[in-house]
Parts: sequence; structure tokens; C-alpha cells
Amino acid sequence: MQQTLSPKRITSIDLLRGLVMIIMALDHTRDYFHKPAYLYDPTDLAHTTPAIFFTRWITHFCAPVFVFLAGTSAFISGQRKTKKELSIFLLKRGVWLMLLELTLVNFSWFFNPTFSLLVLQVIWVLGLSMVILSALIHLPLKLIFAFGLLLVCSHNLLDNVTVEGNNLQGWGWALLHKFSFFKWNGTTVAVGYPIIPWAGVMALGYCMGKIYQQSFDAAKRKRILMWTGIICIALFFIVRYSNLYGDPLKWERQSTAFYSFLSMLNTNKYPPSLLYLLMTIGPSLLFLSLSENIAEKFSAVTSTYGRVPLFYYVAHVFVLHFFAMLAAQFTGYHWQDMIFKTTWITLQPSLKGYGFSLAVVYIIWIAVVIVLFPFCKKYDAYKMSNKDKWWLSYL
Repeated sequence: MQQTLSPKRITSIDLLRGLVMIIMALDHTRDYFHKPAYLYDPTDLAHTTPAIFFTRWITHFCAPVFVFLAGTSAFISGQRKTKKELSIFLLKRGVWLMLLELTLVNFSWFFNPTFSLLVLQVIWVLGLSMVILSALIHLPLKLIFAFGLLLVCSHNLLDNVTVEGNNLQGWGWALLHKFSFFKWNGTTVAVGYPIIPWAGVMALGYCMGKIYQQSFDAAKRKRILMWTGIICIALFFIVRYSNLYGDPLKWERQSTAFYSFLSMLNTNKYPPSLLYLLMTIGPSLLFLSLSENIAEKFSAVTSTYGRVPLFYYVAHVFVLHFFAMLAAQFTGYHWQDMIFKTTWITLQPSLKGYGFSLAVVYIIWIAVVIVLFPFCKKYDAYKMSNKDKWWLSYL
């Protein structure tokens, strides 16, 4: 007989996922509304401020936690399915997410009905990682763990490997390990999330699901999460300080000790380096350890977002983009400037000078999160009361 999971034990996972979903909206609000977003990278130490830097830095937790916990959720789901059933589900849902990225998600980001700009982002790599995991789950858990660890820890050995050219070889390498733009039949395609490290992150998340089995001792689980998180954080600082491995961006001493610290924190996301993942997954594991016994009434609101992540993701981008069009129109620009065709949002030349202060960005962010809450709650309630509808598991 397969083991089941205690609902209480999943609360901390929903809480963490909900937190990162809320934080994620901050970064996307900054993309659409922050004036400096159209002038320089928020982590460029020559131009940024600590407030702008940390507004961007805190959102680095979102994608790794989202992908990692998707793997954990797959393991939890597998406790109620056979391996074959879970494999088929992961395969179908993975393909569905990839198609969703190429259609609805890209449209929400760019409002471009011609789809002349396609960016393969987190929903894409989440789906592709699920496709890979659908095959991996037939292996022993130790081999899955070894696979994930190998990809996460060794992929930076490939940092200096380049495959140039707007061709099939260059495209293939970008899908594996390099952020790149390509032209294809008049369409600009950007690979934002290469698969190698992200597939490893999901595999490790899947392995973590084992400690959430009901038979697993709760105190032991919390110790494992805490010490693994502490070790990840310690490894980040040790390896980062050495400047020998783990990230293509070396940290440099700056004019002040504080800015030198910011340089250490400024790690590579595209693709996520080993140090980037240690820096984000480590504290997340600590959070899971410390939040397990938080009373449900204190986490109910945040967990609501975590239980409907795909719905919230698509909805918040649509809402932000729509109001960005209005903001552009009423501040001397044109709503058409918010229809992106051949460049990424913050590279849009016609929007140079557009935008608002960081304080306004935070107000818009909080407002959007609050406005979306009743819709997320209603959708969550609908899913909970209609568990017999198979198609809801894909949404």
C-alpha cells in the first residue's frame, strides 16, 4: 500500500511557494513601471542603489524555489499514483506548460498577436523539466539525486563553451546552457532558461519529497532541512569568496565594504549558476524547517497564492501589462509602446524615460497582489471542491 502525506506537512510548502509568488510580482512590477528599468540593469553596481539592487535580488528566490518545489510536489503526487501514472501525468503536464509558454504566457508578456517575439522563460523550463522528470522517476531515488546534484554542481564547467551562429547548433546549445537571442522566419526567439541546471533543480526537489512522507519523523525532517540549508549557505560564502568556481561573474572589491558584499551577492541567473542556487535554495530550506509549525491561520492568505501558482502567474502578468499600457498613455507615451515586437521589455527604445519611482512600484505591487487575492481564493476553492475534474490538475 502506498503511503499518504499529512496535509499539515504540506502547509509549509504552500506557504513558501505563496511567498515567492508574491515576491515574483514585485520583479515584474519593476519591469513594467520602474523608470530605471529602462535605463540600466538593477544589479549594475555602477548605477544601482542598495534599494534597487535588493528589490531585484530578493526576487532571485522565485524561479529556483518554484522549480524545486514543483519537483517536491511531483513526489507528493506520486504517493497517490503508480509510477506509470505519475510518469504519464508529468509528461502531459510538461508538454502542456511548454505550449502554454509559447502561446498565452508570451502573449501576456508582450501583447503581440503576431508572436514575432517569443521568450522561453520559467513556464517553458518548468514544463521541459517535467518531461525529463517523467523519465527519471523510473530510476532509483539515489540515481535521481546523483543526476540532479551532477547537473547543479558541474554545469558551470560549461561556462566557457560557446556555439556561435543563428543556426540549429547555436539554438541547441542555447536550449541546453546559454542565454541567447535567435531569428527564425522573422520571429525573435530568446532562450532565457536553459535546461541543464533547471532539470537538476527539479530532480533534487523531487528527491526532497521523500522526507515529506507521513511515516518520516517530523523532527528528523526539520533537522535535515535546517542543516542542509545551513550547509548550502556556508558553501555559498566559501566558494564565492574564493572566486575560483561556481559562477561566470567574479565578484570584485568595490569602493565600500557594503558594495563589495553586493558584488558577492550578484550571481548569474541565466543560466542559474551553482552559487546562485546555493544562495537561493539554502535559505529556502531553512524557511521550510522553521515554518512547518506555523499556525495555519497565519499562513492561510499567503498559502492561497501557493496553491494556484499557474493561475496567479498568468493573471498577474496580464494585470500588470494592462495597467502599464494605461500608465504609458497617461504619462506622455503611447499604449502601443507596451506592445513588444523584437526586443525585451526593458530594451524598448521608445520607453526610455518612462516610469515611476521605486516607492510607486511598491505601491502598485501591493495593490495588484491584494486585488488578485479574492480571485485566487475563489479559484482555489473551486479546485478543492472539484477534485474529480482531471483537467484541473493541469492548471
